Amino acid sequence: MDEKYFSRLNQYRSLWVLVFFDLPTETKKDRKIASGFRKKLLDDGFSMFQFSIYMRFCASRENADVHIKRVKKNLPPKGKVGVMSITDRQFGMMEIFQGTKSVETEAPHQQLELF
Repeated sequence: MDEKYFSRLNQYRSLWVLVFFDLPTETKKDRKIASGFRKKLLDDGFSMFQFSIYMRFCASRENADVHIKRVKKNLPPKGKVGVMSITDRQFGMMEIFQGTKSVETEAPHQQLELF
C-alpha cells in the first residue's frame, strides 16, 4: 500500500479534541479555579483556539480518550464544560475567519508516539 493511502486513512483515524467552557470569574477563588483549569489544559498539550475553547490533536481514538479522561478528572466544581472530538478531516474542512479575511486552519502538531 502506498503512503497516499495511509495519509488518507489517518485523516479519519486522527482526532481533534475540543474543550469548550464557561466558568464563573466573579470572585478571586473562581478566577483561581478557572485559571487552574486552563493551565491544566495547557499542561496536557491543549492550545487555545479562542478564549474559552482549547484544542488538542490526537493520533488515535485511544489517545483522545486518555486526554478526555484527564479533562473530566480536572473539571471545576462550577460552570459549564463541553468536550467534543472531531476527525482531522472534519477539522480541516472548518472555515476560519479573522475579521472578514479567511485564514488557514492550524496544521496538526507533530507528536512522537512510543510503542
